[in-house]
Amino acid sequence: MSAAAETSPHIPVLIRPLIAAVSPVSGVWLDGTFGNGGYTRELLAAGADKVIGVDRDPLAFEMAADWIGGYGDRIQTVDGVFSKLDEYGSDLDGVVLDLGVSSMQLDLAERGFSFMRDGPLDMRMSQDGPSAADLCNDADEAELADIVYLYGEERASRRIAKAIVAARPLTTTLQLAKIVEGCLPRAKPGQSHPATRTFQALRIAVNNEYGELADGLMAAERALKPGGQLAVVTFHSVEDRMVKRFLQARSGNTANANRYAPEVAQITPAWRIEKRKAIGPDEQELAENPRSRSAKLRVAIRTDAPAEAIDPAKLGMPMKKQKGGR
Repeated sequence: MSAAAETSPHIPVLIRPLIAAVSPVSGVWLDGTFGNGGYTRELLAAGADKVIGVDRDPLAFEMAADWIGGYGDRIQTVDGVFSKLDEYGSDLDGVVLDLGVSSMQLDLAERGFSFMRDGPLDMRMSQDGPSAADLCNDADEAELADIVYLYGEERASRRIAKAIVAARPLTTTLQLAKIVEGCLPRAKPGQSHPATRTFQALRIAVNNEYGELADGLMAAERALKPGGQLAVVTFHSVEDRMVKRFLQARSGNTANANRYAPEVAQITPAWRIEKRKAIGPDEQELAENPRSRSAKLRVAIRTDAPAEAIDPAKLGMPMKKQKGGR
């Protein structure tokens, strides 16, 4: 393990297979989810000349203040979202995205991401805009049920939404956790906490995480130079499905197409995928970093084909019903 990893407060998930997959590392990379700076430091240690670190959470750069200066101009920080990463860099040699919530955010009770600690029901990565409490207190029951079902894949979504509405106003994480626990059977040993899926759903909705991912993948296609590499680490099935379908669609891979469906015009592949199967954690990583158990890594190489937009619905992105719609 490099010195960069040893001094990082948290172990970057799948960092060893990621660096191995994109090596040799050189040129300018963009870390679209800077967080604790773990991926950025490992990319620099592996040979990147410069990394553009992007994060919408201002706390990320505040926490990096004590070490980031040691890298001089090799790290450029941007307070922004990775859906606009092509505005922060072009002709990039690589883009890395580590999706979901960071350990830094989970560990701070006042950020409201965790049901394990009592704190304000917040969940805003950017620390501005409507919070999870606003969503729980203002959305109607049908919309809440839709969010919990689509973004959390929670079968008891209607029951949970009804209980949330009945308990309004909600202000704290433990208050919400107890409401959800009351709607579900007690977790058996080894099972996840009953509130896990509901907290995930609200966090995704508050931060528009699926919309950010769809736009971020298209932005990476615009920002990478031919031969540039995209590496994405996901933590649950919907994220991985979106990344997989994007790369399949934009690499011209129609191997799984329905033979009875209308013929689709062949595209010039914008990506080359050398490993079709996602990379998961090995036994060493699982022992060192339990958070990695659901993580998957996908890597693709940019071709010289023109970048194009893609309909997020084609990526399997969960789509909420519009108010007034059916």
